[in-house]
Parts: sequence; C-alpha cells; structure tokens
Amino acid sequence: MDVTLSELLGAFMESPLVVWVRTLGPLGSGDGAGSDERLSMFMELVDGVFLHKIMTHIDPSPTNQRLNKNVNNDVSLRLHNLTVLTRHIRTYYQVYTHTHTHTHTHTHTLPCRKCVHWKLV
Repeated sequence: MDVTLSELLGAFMESPLVVWVRTLGPLGSGDGAGSDERLSMFMELVDGVFLHKIMTHIDPSPTNQRLNKNVNNDVSLRLHNLTVLTRHIRTYYQVYTHTHTHTHTHTHTLPCRKCVHWKLV
C-alpha cells in the first residue's frame, strides 16, 4: 500500500504531541483542516517560532540567542531556530532536574506528574 505525502502529513498533524501543541495557541491560518492548512501548520512548526514561543511560556528566562521570525523556507534560518529551541529545552531540563532532585525527598530523572510546577497560560 502506497502512502501519500498528504496522508503522512495528516497523520503527523493528528499525533498527540502536535494536537497538544495546537491547544496552546493558533497555528496556521485557521481556515480548516484541508491539505493546504495542514501544510501551513506543519511549516509553522518546523520554522521553530511557534515552538519557541511555547518554550518561552514554560521557561521565560531570557536566552542570548536571537530567533529568526521570518524564515521563509530558508533551511539555514530554520536550522538556527531549531538549534536555539533545542538548547533552550536542554538548559531548562538540566536546571529543572538538578534543582528538582535537590529540593524533594525522592529523585527521578524525569519530572514526575505530582512534581510539575509550571503551567502554560
């Protein structure tokens, strides 16, 4: 059975993590769930700007690196944005787990459900 790119994109955009991300704010043009709209949402995700915005809500501490807000399908700008995002996530994880394991009586390598202290607004 051959799977089309449109079907793969549709499946990805309905995956649990993407559905969760879409609940945090407007993504794409909001014109519906057609192929063009899914592609628009996907491109907005891979540009890194929307994901960086979510990460900034989770961890508002300033980063020293600028994000390129107008990627316009430039692969090098997209890569830069995703690198900045990855560093922000890594730093947050390292600081959060280091602080977290030293302030509770139990230790764990990932934040447990009852110990999550942040909430998205």
